[in-house]
Amino acid sequence: MQQIINFIIRNKHALLFLVLLFISLAFTIQSHSYHRSKFVSSTNFFSGGVYEWQHAISDYFNLKGENERLLEENERLYNIIGAINVDSIATMLADTTASKPFIYSKARVIKNDYSKVDNYILINKGEKDSVFPDMGVITDKGIVGIIENTSENYSRVISILNSNSRINAGLKNSNQYGSLIWNGEDPNIVQLETVPRQAILKEGDTIITHGRSTIFPRGIGIGTIQKYTLDQNKSYYLIDVKLFNDMTNIGFVYTIKNTNAEEIKSLENLDL
Repeated sequence: MQQIINFIIRNKHALLFLVLLFISLAFTIQSHSYHRSKFVSSTNFFSGGVYEWQHAISDYFNLKGENERLLEENERLYNIIGAINVDSIATMLADTTASKPFIYSKARVIKNDYSKVDNYILINKGEKDSVFPDMGVITDKGIVGIIENTSENYSRVISILNSNSRINAGLKNSNQYGSLIWNGEDPNIVQLETVPRQAILKEGDTIITHGRSTIFPRGIGIGTIQKYTLDQNKSYYLIDVKLFNDMTNIGFVYTIKNTNAEEIKSLENLDL
């Protein structure tokens, strides 16, 4: 103990300098969005390698479950293809000029938070893979979140289990929609708010993305209505939605790039 005290006394000036340096850096990152963005990007790069190594070990023991999930997805895709005319598929594949408004790319989750109020997911694709902020992230079952920040090799995703998440969603068989949020309680249940009282609801109805932003196309599954109530003014519904995804067990995901996003945004900003 005495040696520790002597060490502190001998190096008090250097230690004081380091403490003040860390405090100043913390204040700079907290108060400047540019520095905060660069800091998050750097931590993504260094922590990403550690999490990827850790996740590779756990992946080995989960191969059976992942194979079963992939088999289910392949079966679903084969059923879809089987229901489409073969000639139309051949024509579509031969037409290299066909418009492809959304491009899907596979990525692997290497860190997944779900026990906090503000949860994030780290995936192993970044800027070198053409992954950038404001791209959607889904699985074959439904939505996962939105890309918030990227480094060269990794990306951080705002999970739908995040108090800051806001996603346009609504009824599958209706044009009524609202804002998808999370109250921070059950990781299997999210909330859909501001759906007008004129909407016709029943428990078990499917909730999907409504395509009212450049992030997600219309029709991606979210979950089913578990229960619903009217707000205090009896103007809007507050709906509990049971997710299709098990957000505590996310392995592989798909990023979604909207190739028309910039064109749409430029038109939306004409009157701003």
